[in-house]
Amino acid sequence: MSDYQTSPQHRVRQVARRAHYDRETVHAILDEGLVAHVGFMAAGGPVSLPMFYVRDGESVLVHGSRTSRFMKTLAAGAPLCLTVTLIDGLVLARSAFHHSMNFRSVMAHGSATPVPVEEKPRALDLFTERVEAGRSRVARAANAIELKATEILRLPLIEVAAKVRQGGPNDDAEDMDLPVWAGVVPVSQVPGVPVEWPAGKVEA
Repeated sequence: MSDYQTSPQHRVRQVARRAHYDRETVHAILDEGLVAHVGFMAAGGPVSLPMFYVRDGESVLVHGSRTSRFMKTLAAGAPLCLTVTLIDGLVLARSAFHHSMNFRSVMAHGSATPVPVEEKPRALDLFTERVEAGRSRVARAANAIELKATEILRLPLIEVAAKVRQGGPNDDAEDMDLPVWAGVVPVSQVPGVPVEWPAGKVEA
């Protein structure tokens, strides 16, 4: 896969050696993540919202109520920044300064466009499949009222960069003999045992 031709203003400058612009890395991070933070400027100032998302080829989809400020603002073409971060480990160093985290992240800039009405059913199936493979074949599909109430936005993956940190702490040479444990505490997101929800029971 070819690299994204991300423009200089959106390329990684801080610790640039950790940057990745290849599609394989970007897609893998997006496909593993579940929550994206979407930032934009609203009338009252900057806003960043956590959103469930799904990658659809060379774009990312988010969805929500058509009446929300979020969807109205972004559907009108407001510039946005979408970020996804996966934490892989806590990095404990011998000095407080060199404590860190191992992570994989993606940042995408651009403007989103509304998904046409005729494409909404397929797009919503992608969200359902992201929750559980095969789920869209057994769950009731969205009806006409639900489709009308839902806005789905597509952000093309054009101005995109990934950043990855791996490995242990970068301790200074003079700290190596300090009697302090140093290393990495792995962190992972693991699904638990499914809990059935009785029919008729409402959300707490």
